[in-house]
Amino acid sequence: MTRDFARRSVLAAVVATSALTAASPAAADRIANPVAVFTGLDKITGRIITFDVYIDETVQFGALRVTPRVCYTRSPTEAPQTDAFVEVDEITLEQKIQRIFTGWMYAASPGLNAIEHPVYDVWLKDCRQESDVPPPSARDGEGGRAAQANVEDAEPPPVAADGAVPLPRPKPGVPAPALEEEVPLDPDMDAVED
Repeated sequence: MTRDFARRSVLAAVVATSALTAASPAAADRIANPVAVFTGLDKITGRIITFDVYIDETVQFGALRVTPRVCYTRSPTEAPQTDAFVEVDEITLEQKIQRIFTGWMYAASPGLNAIEHPVYDVWLKDCRQESDVPPPSARDGEGGRAAQANVEDAEPPPVAADGAVPLPRPKPGVPAPALEEEVPLDPDMDAVED
């Protein structure tokens, strides 16, 4: 009788375990995407740009070089979750490349990434299957590229009322090299000698 009881107990345990396993939700499959979408902030000028980067491509935003290694999303039927493994390098004033971040970024929690930079901030926004930017293999001979705003995130041109003169587009910001130009001295001023 004890042998029959043991068989029934084992059978009941197997049935209970399989029932619990079948009732638990299946692990969500990750979808690997070829394009990571980042948002960059220049803290000095206040300029914000959203840009696409292909996996294993390096794109420069200011003094930062951003290289995503993987970018995952969940299927549309699952709870949204977007994450990417990213490497961020800084180009120093001595033109040396210094790694400042290696790790996971989460689109739902941009504050979790540990990029510590006094001028620039970069965070993951999304992952995509395609981009308006041609893939690196389609760009002959180009090395790394500078971050360019996504077409869909660009501001539309201002619209004028019917019959009115079209409004001009806003002027672009002053390029950085123009800020570093030397200003010639006024020839009317006498040089001060010691």
